[in-house]
Order: sequence, then C-alpha cells, then structure tokens
Amino acid sequence: MKRILISKLKEKIGQKAAIDGWVHAIRKQKKMQFVIVRDQTGLIQAIHERKGDDDPIEKIIDGLTPESAVEIFGVVIKNEQVKLQQIEIVIDEIRVLNLATAPLPIDPKNTSLENRLDWRFLDLREPANLLIFQVQTTIEQEMRNFWAENGFIEIHSPKFMGSASESGAELFRVEYFGRYAYLAQSPQFYKQMAMAAGFDRVFEIGPVFRANPSFTSRHDTEFTSVDVEISWIKSHEDVMHLEEKWLQRILKGVKEKHGEQIKEVFNVEVNVPEVPFPRIKMAEAYKILEGMGHTIDRGSKGDLDPEGERLLAKYAKEHYKHEFVFVTDYPISVRPFYHMRYEENPSLTKSFDLIWKGLEVTTGAQREHRYEILLKQTKEKGLNPESIQYYLDFFKYGCPPHGGYGFGLTRMLMVLLEIKNVREVTYLYRGPNRLQP
Repeated sequence: MKRILISKLKEKIGQKAAIDGWVHAIRKQKKMQFVIVRDQTGLIQAIHERKGDDDPIEKIIDGLTPESAVEIFGVVIKNEQVKLQQIEIVIDEIRVLNLATAPLPIDPKNTSLENRLDWRFLDLREPANLLIFQVQTTIEQEMRNFWAENGFIEIHSPKFMGSASESGAELFRVEYFGRYAYLAQSPQFYKQMAMAAGFDRVFEIGPVFRANPSFTSRHDTEFTSVDVEISWIKSHEDVMHLEEKWLQRILKGVKEKHGEQIKEVFNVEVNVPEVPFPRIKMAEAYKILEGMGHTIDRGSKGDLDPEGERLLAKYAKEHYKHEFVFVTDYPISVRPFYHMRYEENPSLTKSFDLIWKGLEVTTGAQREHRYEILLKQTKEKGLNPESIQYYLDFFKYGCPPHGGYGFGLTRMLMVLLEIKNVREVTYLYRGPNRLQP
C-alpha cells in the first residue's frame, strides 16, 4: 500500500491507509493505546484497543519510544472529539522502522541553544523549525520567479580567490597548491564581471565566508548570500526600485502560502509592503536620530549602529507607516572603493542600506564603471592596484553603468519571522566556536 501524507488523510475517511512518520507522543491507558504520529505535513492520532498478552500490536506500542520511525496501516475514521483534524486512524498493523534510543539527548523546550545545535538533526524535527525552512524554500522560489520574469541570468562564482573581494580584514586564508588562496567574502567582483561580459542582469544564491570573530546573535562565519547586479542604470535609485519590487513579490508569495501558519506558530503577521519604500539620506538620518536623543558614537561615525537602525525603523513606522526604509548617500569613509561617488559632492557615495524592522538587511550601490576613476579610488583606499588588476581590467573595454545589492538569506528569515538569533534560522550554523556537526 502506498504511503499517504498525514495532511491528505481526510480524503481517506472510511478507507485503509498507510502512513510513515515519527512517534510524537504515546498515551497508554488500561484498555486503549494512543500513538501521535508526525510527518512533515502534520500530526495524526492512531489508536489501538488492547487485546491481551497475545496482542502483537499492543506489545509493539508498549515498547515504543518518542521519535521512533514507524509505519502504520489502518482505517481512517471521523471523530469530532479529536483535535487533530477530527480524524484518527485505527491501527491494523504497525511496523517499527527504527527504534529511537531513550532518553533523547535533548528536549527542545528545556535544552540550551548550543546543546540543541549539537543535536541539530533532532532539533530540526520540531514543527516550528521545519516551518522555517519551508518558508526559506518559498522565499527562494519567489526570488527565482521574479528574476526569470525580468530577464535575469543565474551565475555561480568561484569561492577560491587569489585576493580579497572586499577588504582584507575578514579573510579566511587556505593553502592552495603551494600558495595561498582566500575564501570569497562576496561574489562582488564576479557579478561585476558579468556586467562587463554583457549579461545585463544577473543573480547568485551561494555561500560566502567572513573571518569575523564576533559572537553576537546576528553574525556567522559562513552564510548564504543573495546577490543581484543590473546594467544600464542611471543611478542607485534604479537598484532600489528593483529591490523593493522584488521584496514585494517575495513577501506576497510567503503570505499566500504560509501566512496563517506563521501567525499561528510565531505570532507574526506577514505584511506585503507598498512601494516605493521610504528613503532617508544619511545626513538626514543623523538629524532624526539626534532629535530622538541618540547620538552615533565616534567608532560608527558615517554609519549606523544597531540602536540607530532600530530607532530609524521606528521613525519610518511612525512617519511612513512602513516596515522598510532605505538609508542613502553614505560617506566614502564607510564604503568600498568601487562605489560611485557624486560628482558634485565626491565625499558621498551613490549607495544605500535597507533597514527592515530595525535591522540592516541589504547593502547596495551604483558601482564606478570608469577605469581611470576606479583606479584612483582604489589607490585612495590604500589598496594595491596590482593585486586586483584582473578586476580593474573589467572596466577597460566598454563596461556599462551598473549597480546591485546583496541580501543575507538568514537575515531575511530572522527579520521576517522575528527570530532573535541567526543560529535558529541556519540549517547548520558556523561560527568561531562551531565546526560540527
């Protein structure tokens, strides 16, 4: 008999069915036995009436342990007193496919996060954790749908590099056939190469690596980056316009498919944003924050600190009724050498960050595409042009005006579901102290 998913059992009332899943809970009474079984689509109650010492089903159920993998055959019946779909399955046969060792090494409700990460495969069986990755799948599908409908090409850039793709401060150096290579911090150089190659619009979803010794709830050493680059733009405004339409499409898809479940499990309302998103220039943002009683410390000057991001999001919510806000026109001191600068004010870049519910989720900009200017900016930032000559060569032979942005997939999940720690939304987290499992 072919297996049926638990969510489809209502279609089988009065019929025999076969289900596979994990033992979620067991209740044993004097005359009856109840086994709650879980698969990736939901829960179902299976019941068995005890028949005495020679009852093989009774013996199997009495020997079951939580999280054992089982297969159950039986008749689906309607029972309005049962909370789980108002149906249950009367067991004709039960097979233990893999008996779980007892006790379990973790209790998801009473075990620390670090211990749960040690036993991540068990932790991920929790329905709330499963939902996170179902939402992630929908997000990526909606991203790809948008890109396909808007003429984008997918690229896969190398993760071994001969020099830094951003700054040299957070590089992982690895041995590479008698010399050193570096793990890519970003596909930035290679998506710009695609612009020089005439690909016009590209995207990449792939791993990036940051040798950041931070132990905060929002940092990791390896994460999935979502990167976009487009050609023939007039300013960074074209990039922001693209991103806000892209996000609107993603969140519409998530709300339609998972909105009710997200509300039930995480108590979070998925809001589909109106476009355009509000824009605030960095100089204006500083004035707004000062008016709210917050002054950026000298170490973050020219940028926003976490408290500044939270307050600016609060301001946008109050004044624009919006969860998103673009902060634009960052000073050159806090932006990389390849960001284009304003001709009338070269101390500022045509760049932006996107803040969503108080957290920065995107960095983007128009890139400098003119070779001589880019070479000058490289030197001004203290970089050796020879170390990235292959990159500078992209701009010698008719590279079009272009720009783009990068978006961390785990940041997106964190903010969307209002989960406080990046470890909870990463399939297998990597940080300074974690390389296993």
